[in-house]
Amino acid sequence: MSEVIDLTAAERRMKGALEAVRREFGTIRTGRANPALLDRIEVELYGTRMPLKSVANISAPEPRLLSITPFDPNSIKEIERAIINSELGLNPQNDGKIIRLPIPELTEERRRELIRLARSMAEEGRVSVRNIRRDEMKDISELKKMGEISEDDERRAEEELQQLTNRYVKRIDAALEDKEAELLEV
Repeated sequence: MSEVIDLTAAERRMKGALEAVRREFGTIRTGRANPALLDRIEVELYGTRMPLKSVANISAPEPRLLSITPFDPNSIKEIERAIINSELGLNPQNDGKIIRLPIPELTEERRRELIRLARSMAEEGRVSVRNIRRDEMKDISELKKMGEISEDDERRAEEELQQLTNRYVKRIDAALEDKEAELLEV
């Protein structure tokens, strides 16, 4: 009657939560130019909102400079407006063909704000992992109630699930530590 509980779906979902946190961290501005910094920017073009990376080529030709080359040169003003209206605090400069985004040094105050933002993103990731654990615990409990698994199997599955949860929470914490170190780097 006993059945082995498969936690691969839970692990896949937890891995997705970890990757989402890492992607979010990529959008936090550090002192270095990184094209991922502009991932959340959307441009209003042709009556719809589109991701910046779908309307322009973004590169980092220098450590403190991003270069944006619009696919349609007529969209340069809309791209500039989207960058100015974003919370990144960057000032675009255009020559009619290319937008250059110099990445200024971060002030101590701005670094602290960005660390707070990173911590809240990490907390959202931890909550997401814990929600996955809760859903799986409920499923395991249902299997026990329906008599498909024994009490020992239930306990063993819950322990494995808790270990899996702890492992992914630690990975999120490690990613946060790396991001904080990157933000504090002068």
